[in-house]
Amino acid sequence: MSTLALFDAAVAALSSAVATPSGIIALCSAGVAGMLVIVSSFVKTMIPLRCLAVGGNLGFLIYGALHPSLIMVVLHGALLPINIFRAAEMARLTRRVQEAAASNDLSGVWLRPYMRRRRLKKDAVLFRKGDAATHLYFLVDGRIEFVEIGETMAPGRLFGEIAFFAPTKCRSLTARCVTNCTVLQMDEMTFKTLYFQNPAFGFEVVTLVAGRLWADRQRLEERLAAAMQVAGPARG
Repeated sequence: MSTLALFDAAVAALSSAVATPSGIIALCSAGVAGMLVIVSSFVKTMIPLRCLAVGGNLGFLIYGALHPSLIMVVLHGALLPINIFRAAEMARLTRRVQEAAASNDLSGVWLRPYMRRRRLKKDAVLFRKGDAATHLYFLVDGRIEFVEIGETMAPGRLFGEIAFFAPTKCRSLTARCVTNCTVLQMDEMTFKTLYFQNPAFGFEVVTLVAGRLWADRQRLEERLAAAMQVAGPARG
């Protein structure tokens, strides 16, 4: 078939499609969906990309229903709930991190769906001072001791995240299990994936880490002040 014949066939199909209201709606839906697909190729972050994908799925789904195409209806009917779920999941994570930052919640509970469970026996060493920081952790149950400073941590706390942002990316303390422990862990690749999918997540996590460092500094200052008060009367 010649190019001219193909062009004539396309014009005839277009004329037939716009002859009815449903055909016009179908073509408009396909046109909008196609534009959304083009725009999505320039988007770098995940939430806008998923939202554009949802719009494209809806457009092609309407086109496939009004200008009957079973394959298009099945394909975009399957992709639509997936894209809606993923967009809602990323938006929910961002909201949880923002709420945690606003309430000064440093527990990291909002990260649990993205972490893997790990069980450790009593006296097991999770990481040692000087080790590379490849994971951050959430303590589900048991008690963790930070050996060099002699402090223990109760369940429900996020730990090990500050080393992710340290220049050397090395552990500054040794973490040992005082009892049998269950921890959740997230590797650096998963953390980076969440960050690149949604930069707002990374910004809020940095805010939380800064809050943790600020709280540690305040505790250190209080201890130094208390030690100086004790030392003052002792010298007198």
